[in-house]
Amino acid sequence: MNRVALKMLFGDAAKLLGLVFGMAFSTLLITQQASMFVGIMQRTANLITETREPNIWVMDPAIEQIDAVRPMRDTELSRVRGVPGVAWAVPFFKGQAVVTTEVGGLQSSFVFGLDDVTLIGLPPEIILGDRESLRRPDAIAIDEAGFKKLWPTQPLSLGHTIELNDRRAVVVAIVRTAPPFQTQPLIYTRYSQALVFTNNGRNQLSYVLARSAPDADPAAVVRNIEERTGLKARTSDAFRWETMMYFLWNTGIPVNFGTVVLLGVIVGIAVVGLTFNMFVTENLKQYAALKAMGLTNGRLIAMVVLQATIVGAIGYAIGLGLTSVFFESVTSDPTSFFRGFYLPWQVAVGVGVVATAIMLMSAIISLRRVLVVDPAIVFRG
Repeated sequence: MNRVALKMLFGDAAKLLGLVFGMAFSTLLITQQASMFVGIMQRTANLITETREPNIWVMDPAIEQIDAVRPMRDTELSRVRGVPGVAWAVPFFKGQAVVTTEVGGLQSSFVFGLDDVTLIGLPPEIILGDRESLRRPDAIAIDEAGFKKLWPTQPLSLGHTIELNDRRAVVVAIVRTAPPFQTQPLIYTRYSQALVFTNNGRNQLSYVLARSAPDADPAAVVRNIEERTGLKARTSDAFRWETMMYFLWNTGIPVNFGTVVLLGVIVGIAVVGLTFNMFVTENLKQYAALKAMGLTNGRLIAMVVLQATIVGAIGYAIGLGLTSVFFESVTSDPTSFFRGFYLPWQVAVGVGVVATAIMLMSAIISLRRVLVVDPAIVFRG
């Protein structure tokens, strides 16, 4: 009977193609949009993820996410260093500046000030140049994608001179970073140099990056910092999740992507459900003949479920494959806007569950006709 069910399914090529296309398109739409949503959420906190040396971030109590900076007094650094359980603490500056290139190009950029001694916070992957070059006067490192924005027609190279808020800066290193939420060039320099490049108020310290002692619990150190300084402290993981949750609840990103995902589900139910129902309707006489030969309703249900499973598996595999090809093609360039996006296995599994639900719903809707079909229709005109 399974062979008969498959012959019925593959015997109607037009309906089969419609079913597979509907499921594949629905899978592609849901998977691609869900993966993009995950990628964008991760981008919001990539600066925290990239800064691997510290495991504690200290900030002004009003800060809710990494991009909303409220500067603190420089004296807060010494207070954090004096908290029991803190192995070391260094300053970290985050600001913005307007970049002007030699040819007159203009671009807004992010400027990060790293501790003058340790340079903690510099991305680990350096493509050209080296860390020590940042100790030179007016020296900066720029991310690979930012270099391509400023000099789109030139190969990666060092020695370019730019102006940051009318102050001279020289590119001495090019780094590769995880893609940020915003696409401006990322410029790294020493903390003292960053303050020169940017226009600041009385308070200048954006964050204090700290590391808990090897024998200390980071969560306990965080509580000690908050109690002794009155500042807000978070472990790196907690601050990363706090940042992502802020963008999740305070922006339109979830609504936009959720709407498209919902449309993918609706398209799947509508196209696949209606087409499968038409397929079953057109084969009612075959089901009636089988029923007249003594097949039980349970066996007929198994046949319909098998047909739905085959359609769902083929469509899901094609849709998942097309999604993988999409991400592979658009993320191959390290300077592409889509860099960093990928297909998480959790999304693939979740969409598989959705695809299964769509096919089961389609099968259930169609089964009603199979179960109530009169075997006598075989002997009618």
